Amino acid sequence: MAVKVRIPTPLQRLTKGQEVVEGKPGKVIDLIMDLDSRYPGLAERVTENGKIRRFVNVYVNEEDIRFMQAEETEVKDGDEVSIVPAIAGGTGKVPGRGI
Repeated sequence: MAVKVRIPTPLQRLTKGQEVVEGKPGKVIDLIMDLDSRYPGLAERVTENGKIRRFVNVYVNEEDIRFMQAEETEVKDGDEVSIVPAIAGGTGKVPGRGI
């Protein structure tokens, strides 16, 4: 068994269109580096200086790693990791309301 990693649509071109890939158990940061060895470019888009980028959210079994041990969070066989880019933008104005 392995760790299942859900890849967001913008990064699926790196994983040859795969929405879910498998990785090795261990620390989240090591999992990302392992995936990068098979899918080059993934780590540079998800990490910076050995940390998860500020605007990338990572969940282990639906729990945000920022509230766990961040990059040092351990994942084990059967766990599911989701990489979710943060979405921001918009004007804050509601159409038709002049706000």
